[in-house]
Amino acid sequence: MQAPATAPSTSDIAQALTRAIVDHRLQPGSKLAEQKLADHFGVSRTLVRQALFQLAQNRLVTLEPARGAFVAAPSADEARQVFAVRRMLEAEMTRAFVRQMTPARLRALREHVAAERAALREDDPAARNDLLADFHVRMAELLGNEVLAQILRDLTSRCSLITLMYQSAGAAEHSQEEHNEIVKALAARDEARAVRLMNEHLLHVEESLALDRKVPTHDVALALS
Repeated sequence: MQAPATAPSTSDIAQALTRAIVDHRLQPGSKLAEQKLADHFGVSRTLVRQALFQLAQNRLVTLEPARGAFVAAPSADEARQVFAVRRMLEAEMTRAFVRQMTPARLRALREHVAAERAALREDDPAARNDLLADFHVRMAELLGNEVLAQILRDLTSRCSLITLMYQSAGAAEHSQEEHNEIVKALAARDEARAVRLMNEHLLHVEESLALDRKVPTHDVALALS
């Protein structure tokens, strides 16, 4: 394969791997071989190592001495902790959105919800999943809080791994409807209802996870033990 005229940067490699993980094209526990990635991207192993280190900081990848890098496989306890953190952060974000709401911000959030509905009608799973996760990030962006937006991007990426591993069949079908109800409460400037709906929404997603499920392993030795 011919290398591109401009080799990708560490950030480009990290973004490409993040997207592959979030889109469920790389499964939890998958080994990320440095040389294979270097050959794929047409870069040195040093750049790949730097990108993997970035993903390890975001808990999307685990780095194991003498074994290499693997797509993270969050435990049930970690899954519960991630959702607990999201509820804390997003309750305050929802309060802030009500208090700082402008017609432009509300219109932009309604447009996002409309895009979610369109993706559902068109049966576009990739677009639907992206939009449903991005709803929460979009609220932070519209508030102009890039720090919160980045934290939520990292948390929703980790949630993507968690839902891949633990989500039961047919779960999360009502997320879009719940987003729509949250927006209605925001439009009414009903802070208490908006916060309650956001908290219930995140609880519903967490409750849809089969956290007692035994997750398959990619470790051959462990699988045969």
